[in-house]
Amino acid sequence: MMFRMISIALPKGSLEEQTLALFREADLEVRRTDRDYNPVIRDQRIGKVKILRPQEIPQYVGLGYFDLGISGLDWVRETDADVVEVAKLNYSKTGEGTVRIVVAVHGGDPADSVEVIRPGARVTTEYPRLTGDFFENLGIEVHLFPSYGASEAKVPDLMDVVVDLTETGTTLRQNGLKIIGQIMESYTVIVANREAWADPARRQAIDELTTLLLGVLDARSRALLSMNVPAHAVETLMAALPALKRPTVSALFGIEYFSVETVVKKSEVNRLIPLLKAAGAEDILELPIAKIIR
Repeated sequence: MMFRMISIALPKGSLEEQTLALFREADLEVRRTDRDYNPVIRDQRIGKVKILRPQEIPQYVGLGYFDLGISGLDWVRETDADVVEVAKLNYSKTGEGTVRIVVAVHGGDPADSVEVIRPGARVTTEYPRLTGDFFENLGIEVHLFPSYGASEAKVPDLMDVVVDLTETGTTLRQNGLKIIGQIMESYTVIVANREAWADPARRQAIDELTTLLLGVLDARSRALLSMNVPAHAVETLMAALPALKRPTVSALFGIEYFSVETVVKKSEVNRLIPLLKAAGAEDILELPIAKIIR
C-alpha cells in the first residue's frame, strides 16, 4: 500500500523545545528559522508543517486543516475537539511526566478543599470550559474570568480562585497560593483527524511516524549494556541481569568467554554495573540507544 503525504501541526511555546528535540532524535528534524512558521521535515511521508499555539491545534486537526497534531490533552479536552487520540507522549514542557490542572486559592484563605469554595467566587483560568463544567458538577456557582497569562498573580487582589496548569506547584506556592483540588492530569498527545485516520494511506503514514516517536521516548529511558563474561560465571551473571526479553549471549573466538548484551533501564545502570562486575563480568560498556521499536 502506498502512503500519502500528511500535514502536521506542531506546538509553539512551552512544548516546542521538547517536541522539536523528539522529532530530531526520530530523524525527522524540523528545519526552520526563529521567525519561520512554515518549517520543513525532509521525509517523503510529510508535506505541510506548521508551528502553532497548542491551544489551537486540536481544533484545527479536528476540522481537517491538518492530518496530525501534537498538543496537550488539556487543550483537547478544553476545546472539545473531535479528534482521534493516537498516542501519549510522555513529556511536558521541562521533561518527562505529566502536568495537572489544579484549583488554588490564597494561602490565607480558609478553604481547604474545592467543596467549600463559596458561591459567587471569582475564578480566573485559561480553561473556562473545563473549569465551568467542574464547578457545575460540584453544584457551586462561580464567576468565571478568562485569563491570558500570569493567572496566579491575580489572587487575591482581583480573583478568589485560580485554575491553572502546573508540574510541581512551585510557581503557585511562590506566589503565596495553595492547591486545594485538581481537575485533571494532562500530558502531550498525538491527535489525528478522523477522516485521515480512516484513510488507509494516511493512516499508514501516521502509524509509521508514531512508531518512530514512541521508539525514541522508549529508548530515552534505557541503555544497552555489553560485557565479556568467563564461561564459568555466565549462569551466576544471568541471575542478576534484566532484559527486555532475554540477554543475547555469544561465544568469543578461541577463549572460554562469552559476550553478553542486554537492554536495561537507565535508572538501574549505576546499581547493576557493580553487581555485574562482582558476578564476573569484564569489559562492561554502557551504550546509548536511539530508538526501541517493539
